[in-house]
Amino acid sequence: MSSEPVIHIVDDDQSVREAVKSLMESVGLSACAYRSTQDFLDARRWSEPGCVLLDVRLPGGSGLEFHARMASLGVFLPVIFMTGHGDIPMSVQGMKGGAVDFLTKPFRDQDLLDAVATALDRDRARRASEISVGDLRRRYETLSQREREVMRLVATGKMNKQVAGDLEISEVTVKIHRGSAMRKMGARTLPDLVRMADLLAGSTD
Repeated sequence: MSSEPVIHIVDDDQSVREAVKSLMESVGLSACAYRSTQDFLDARRWSEPGCVLLDVRLPGGSGLEFHARMASLGVFLPVIFMTGHGDIPMSVQGMKGGAVDFLTKPFRDQDLLDAVATALDRDRARRASEISVGDLRRRYETLSQREREVMRLVATGKMNKQVAGDLEISEVTVKIHRGSAMRKMGARTLPDLVRMADLLAGSTD
């Protein structure tokens, strides 16, 4: 798969699809156009970097409804809404749902390009975070059960003596397991280990 971002344009108006696709390509971006959300899903390209330009009013259901379902479908690309029928409630609903922007047709080319740039930045940040958490998870899997228990308790702010009491082991043993966990996780300091534990906990929410 390509590592270059792809701009997915979902709009039932062919003239809009063609105009937006041409605009994206004019600035060196790859773009694919679809007349429905089902066509977009059928293409199965959402694992690639990019974003979705989504019309609000589409055959078979609104873009807002599709946006609300995207996460459950495994689609995590940032969304920019486009509409010729925009109103305040729609805009609020779209933005509350995590949309990058809500553009009312006809919109200026520069406004759309700015929104796309923001969406691509957001997608890059999400993917970088996933890689980081994935690397932490792989390191965490190398820890023994006891090292994981010590790491979890230390991350809650407990002192070595308290951890020792909870696990019914000596304080010296706690220090050994904590040091081993820090080494395997690549944590240079105790606060580093706590941040790693927080990241891992947040990724499972």
